[in-house]
Amino acid sequence: MQFSGGKRKKLRLTGDQRNVCYPHSLQFYLEPPSESISLIEFESLAIDRVKLLKAVENLGVSYVKGTEPYQSKLENEIRKLKFSFRENLENEYEPRRKDHISHFILRLAYCQSEDLRRWFIQQEMDLLRFRFSILPKDKIQNFLKDSHLHFEAISDEEKSVREPEILASSPSLSGSKMELELESVYKIPFADALDLFRGRKVYLEGGFAYVPLKDIVAIVLNEFRAKLSKALALTARSLPAVQSDERLQPLLNHLSHSYTGQDYSTQKNAGKISLDQIDSLSTKSFPPCMRQLHKALRENHHLRHGGRMQYGLFLKGIGLTLEQALQFWKQEFIRGKMDPDKFDKGYSYNIRHSFGKEGKRTDYTPFSCMKIILTNPPSHGDYHGCPFRHSDPELLKQKLQSYKISPGGIQQILDLVKGTHYQVACQKYFEMIHNVDDCGFSLSHPNQFFFESQRILSGNKDIRKESIQPETPQPKPSVQKAKDASSALACLNSSLEMDMEGLEDYFSE
Repeated sequence: MQFSGGKRKKLRLTGDQRNVCYPHSLQFYLEPPSESISLIEFESLAIDRVKLLKAVENLGVSYVKGTEPYQSKLENEIRKLKFSFRENLENEYEPRRKDHISHFILRLAYCQSEDLRRWFIQQEMDLLRFRFSILPKDKIQNFLKDSHLHFEAISDEEKSVREPEILASSPSLSGSKMELELESVYKIPFADALDLFRGRKVYLEGGFAYVPLKDIVAIVLNEFRAKLSKALALTARSLPAVQSDERLQPLLNHLSHSYTGQDYSTQKNAGKISLDQIDSLSTKSFPPCMRQLHKALRENHHLRHGGRMQYGLFLKGIGLTLEQALQFWKQEFIRGKMDPDKFDKGYSYNIRHSFGKEGKRTDYTPFSCMKIILTNPPSHGDYHGCPFRHSDPELLKQKLQSYKISPGGIQQILDLVKGTHYQVACQKYFEMIHNVDDCGFSLSHPNQFFFESQRILSGNKDIRKESIQPETPQPKPSVQKAKDASSALACLNSSLEMDMEGLEDYFSE
């Protein structure tokens, strides 16, 4: 892909040539674009792609993925930004070209660190999942072939021979013979279906997995993740050559530093909380991941490294100063019979290091939900991680009961966890402990949970349920629900517009 300051010499392709370039509304982005584009178009495509991925992220933590509200709202966002999303639409060449080039532009911006790569891969996977879910069945085999995924659907005769085993091993079919008759089943090498095998959701025979169409998306997403992860690593190696171009470097840096959400590294609130407040704040405003770490620290007077990093950076983000952090951890460890000198020699350095005062002087940022969920899973004796992702369902149920969550609320949360909607489950927990119908934001960070909680508790956000007053007529439930949904969407759109405003201003300078 080449960039020029002048007008772009546009390729003129017609009919079949265009179809050969982009035969589908979704792609694995296996080949980089080879045409020249202007810097103005480069900027425009980058902005629109970031808007799209930000919308994917916000909708993913506001709605359960795959549900009708999620699908319709994401389709509206894609349509509004003029990206490709459906097969058999007319004049699809430009949207598909835009999708192709903009993806590779953001690879340049988001290959620069592990956190950026993780965020980019997750949003691109969610976007592919949506597009695959609306891909017509008769187009799936061609898409798999064009994406170099050599998965063949088995014949009806072969399917009928293995019908009992496939039905018994595939929960997505609900044991329905009629559903299996209408569903394609793919014969896939065992090594490509490890996630389904791990969850005991697939039939294995002779080194092959027999995967119904409903479950093939898990295989496709795993392949996409592996290919994109490898491609980002290769892009990162060649990045110095791109960054040497003084026209591109500031644009890519601005993209990568601004739009994966707030990192809560700024110390605007430094010193605004005291050590005496932490116990009460932990029960009122801490997310479950930090609440369990605080409880474990108070009970055991010690946390392992993973727990100290996750909890220590969270406390830093909510306003604990370096001096307060040293005092907090030292007091607690000494209660566990640790010698003060041992603490000073073995632990204080790490605390100072996390504040950017030692070593390479990096000012570490608090962990986001995505980082906690996807990296460094806890082992025996650890308390870090995400309770919704890493806890046994029965233990999670007991924990929620101890937090005084109602039985109905616990079941709602467990259902979300079962569907792997961990951030939505945490958002539901937030709404329940704060007695609100709709929190009005998309939860993506433990520190965001804390600050939104404090805003509600201090009366700065008018979303608290009012006490029942008989003399005041209440809206009908259906009307109220519609209002809540509209409020959430309006908040999402407002947040997205604010996020992008600075980027557009920057590019227009």
